Amino acid sequence: MHVSDDLVSLSRLEPWLNDHGILSGSESLRVQPLGEGHSNLTFVIERGSQAAVLRRPPRGPLLPTAHDVVREARIMGLVRTHVPVPEVFGICEDDAVIGAPFYVMERAPGAVVRDALPDFLDGVAGVDQRRAVGLDLAHVLGKIHTTAWQPLVDAGVGRPSGYIERQMRRWTGQREGVQVAVAAAGGTARELPDYDAVRDWLVANMPSAVEPALVHGDYKLDNVLVVPPADGELARISAVIDWEMATVGDPRADLGYLLSFWPEMGETVPLTELVTQASGFPSRDEMVHVWETTTGREAGDTRWFVTLAIWKLAILLEASYYRFLAGTADDPFFAKLDQGVPALLRRAREVTGA
Repeated sequence: MHVSDDLVSLSRLEPWLNDHGILSGSESLRVQPLGEGHSNLTFVIERGSQAAVLRRPPRGPLLPTAHDVVREARIMGLVRTHVPVPEVFGICEDDAVIGAPFYVMERAPGAVVRDALPDFLDGVAGVDQRRAVGLDLAHVLGKIHTTAWQPLVDAGVGRPSGYIERQMRRWTGQREGVQVAVAAAGGTARELPDYDAVRDWLVANMPSAVEPALVHGDYKLDNVLVVPPADGELARISAVIDWEMATVGDPRADLGYLLSFWPEMGETVPLTELVTQASGFPSRDEMVHVWETTTGREAGDTRWFVTLAIWKLAILLEASYYRFLAGTADDPFFAKLDQGVPALLRRAREVTGA
């Protein structure tokens, strides 16, 4: 697949790679998009038998604090000793190289599991493997939440208090930012009554603060890499990716987010085709138990955090929807957001019972 030169210009990227000793050699560079993410853009850069992964923001006007790939890369460097993440080879903050900041990291082994099961997780033979992956997903989340968080605060990533209040301010502000941007372009943002109802419920039912932790911010099955069983061992998580929204805060927010993307048999999640309804995958209760055992924390009532997760996702995707309408994003997934965002907000309201 051809990659537009305004996204990754190999003629400008190559000197930067050479200066940083990344993918050294005389063979021509090749680039292709990787994955189906709808936020930051990810590409595989190849030279001969070598490969690395490049991450950069999408095109178009971006919401404040969104798509900060430099911050993402630095977080990965800070947590790598405790959490499985790809090694970052280099960070570039100079827009002149490829038109936006970017970073380059190793291409870690493993498959992304999204809307279809790889062979090693499929069928009757994959039942035990599916269970192992689900439980390891909860265990790795627990490892994230037992990672020392003070180094992140020292590096300017997050603050140890006020997380829930900041989340509410940030995401309310993101929604208002979309409204302002649309108005500035001569339009009117659409009404989303369930957004207002869920926001009011979240404000009225905010939980008490707990001891802070490193928070991934987008932790779900398709944001990890899964390696097949080897040497008599079960399939496992090899790396956690997409750290764009990581910070220091309430670890229950990550747990709620994971649970919101973990439908059990007979359940659906708007805008997604998830595989966790297949036999063998652990239940949400089992996932919570593994997380509690790994962290030594109690999850309590997860309903508030599941609601927050769905509400935040709807706000994020509404911004993407208006980028699509403005012609600055051509991902066909965004066309589904006309109905998909209201569906997410209905689901969030159903979780609240409001």
